[in-house]
Amino acid sequence: MPRHVLTLFAALLCGCSLAPAYHRPAPAVPAQFPQGPAYTADTPPPVEAGQQVFRDPVLRQLIEAALANNRDLRTAALNVAAAQAQYRVQRAERLPQVAADGHGQRQYLPRGMTGTGKGMISSSYAATLGLSAYEIDLFGRVRSLNDQALLNYLASDQARRSSRLSLVASVASVYLTWQADQALLTLANETLATDQRSLRLARNQRRAGTLSALDEVQARTRVDSTRAAVARYRRLVAQDLNQLTLLVGAPVAAKGVAQPLAAEQIARLPAGLPSDLLQRRPDIRQAEYQLRAANANIGAARAAFFPSISLTANAGSTSPQLSGLFDAGSGTWLFQPQINLSIFTAGSLRASLDYARLQKDIQVAQYQRAVQRAFQEVADGLAARATYQRQLQAQRDLVAASQRYYDLAEHRYRIGVDSSLTFLDAQRALFSAQQGLINDRLAQLLAEVNLFAALGGGWDDQD
Repeated sequence: MPRHVLTLFAALLCGCSLAPAYHRPAPAVPAQFPQGPAYTADTPPPVEAGQQVFRDPVLRQLIEAALANNRDLRTAALNVAAAQAQYRVQRAERLPQVAADGHGQRQYLPRGMTGTGKGMISSSYAATLGLSAYEIDLFGRVRSLNDQALLNYLASDQARRSSRLSLVASVASVYLTWQADQALLTLANETLATDQRSLRLARNQRRAGTLSALDEVQARTRVDSTRAAVARYRRLVAQDLNQLTLLVGAPVAAKGVAQPLAAEQIARLPAGLPSDLLQRRPDIRQAEYQLRAANANIGAARAAFFPSISLTANAGSTSPQLSGLFDAGSGTWLFQPQINLSIFTAGSLRASLDYARLQKDIQVAQYQRAVQRAFQEVADGLAARATYQRQLQAQRDLVAASQRYYDLAEHRYRIGVDSSLTFLDAQRALFSAQQGLINDRLAQLLAEVNLFAALGGGWDDQD
């Protein structure tokens, strides 16, 4: 067979595509993340390839358990499998469906119908092999629908990856919060013990007549305030554990965590990151796949304006007797092409095309919005990383100064130089400064977790 005939036949089977050429929309964000004093931080140590982002072994175990047991992630994986099955169904439409058919028929005809004055029984048997109503995709309608199904499947897979990344970040955030609340509970218990000793001292001095009733009441209010803090942090620790159990999907041991809250638990991201790293985020990839699917749907809407050609063909054997079904001379065949062209549709085809174009415009806006939101999240994370370094150092200095103030105030109070008011103020200042240091450390670590998630799960494309 001549080569040009084969080429023409392949073109008829594959068809052309009327979908517009796809061009990725402009991201509408700068090429680099913001620079300035708010983003200037100490250069982090180099991160080796394959290094764990989360260095706490307990946290890594919890993340692994959550990835294996979390029901929301399992639902997302099943949605991907469902989308893949839909794509396989649509992909099958591009190839002819060949089927074998066999049937037989026996019919009694009354004598009034035979013209012979006698009734008779007629029999017929047939066996055929062929295809039925196969659409020759000259204008790419089936191909565009196939591309749309494929891109929707890929988008659902990115949605699964987005759910996975969100789950990892959530487990890390709740775990760190649990650590911080445990540290705050320990601090509150230690402070309560100190306040109770101060109250006992005030009562003894009150009995000895060296302290007024007002000073004793002030010491009592300090104890009651710290007791309330202990109850609050005990409740938060229990609620954190409940939330962590829900995320992990399995019981979590309520015993103490592996290590105290520290900056070394999470690897810091390197400086000078380009904004095109945002393209690795699964939510942005999902938005782009959805945009490309909408673009492919335009091709299907355009192809609906053109004729559709379907083909039915089969070959087989027929006989009035079952025993002679495959005898010589019983062969039969059928070739039935069909063409369909819409002439009057009351504007429905035009409306369908307009709708497909509008859906693409919507997806363009959603894609650009996803990029802008991601850029903001990364910029906020970079600003948080830089400013929390300075804030933590200032808070450490404040804790050290508050400790010196407390030590001096306690000494002066015990020797009777100052009243209890100065001592209680020093107690409040130290407790508040220590609480602030724990909360600032937690906020700094949560900012690193959020930056990890904002960059799509890290910063190294080989990860």
